[in-house]
Amino acid sequence: MTTATRQEVLGLYRRIFRLARKWQAASGQMEDTIKEKQYIVNEARMLFQKNKNLTDTDLIKQCIDECTARIEIGLHYQIPYPRPIHLPPMGLIPLRGRGLRSQEKLRKLSKPVYLQSHDEVS
Repeated sequence: MTTATRQEVLGLYRRIFRLARKWQAASGQMEDTIKEKQYIVNEARMLFQKNKNLTDTDLIKQCIDECTARIEIGLHYQIPYPRPIHLPPMGLIPLRGRGLRSQEKLRKLSKPVYLQSHDEVS
């Protein structure tokens, strides 16, 4: 990892913790605010720990883009949780009549950048 990339990653890490410190839940409830702050901190720690040994610059850039997107989406919608995607099981156009395997590949490719670190739950 280059020094500039390292500084960018550490800056994002600090930005997330500053964001968690100042976070207010949209509902205005104190218990919701505490749960959301804790989620932000735990999610950041887990994902940064999971990706700390990455050496491929393209993968690091993808993770940085995902982190930035999740921060911006969280601030815009005032929710810390990733926004789910709703695709029906066979909802994508198959390539020349291919079956389920093709659909799984298309679903993986259609996943938004802010959900790349999450496994699909359905």
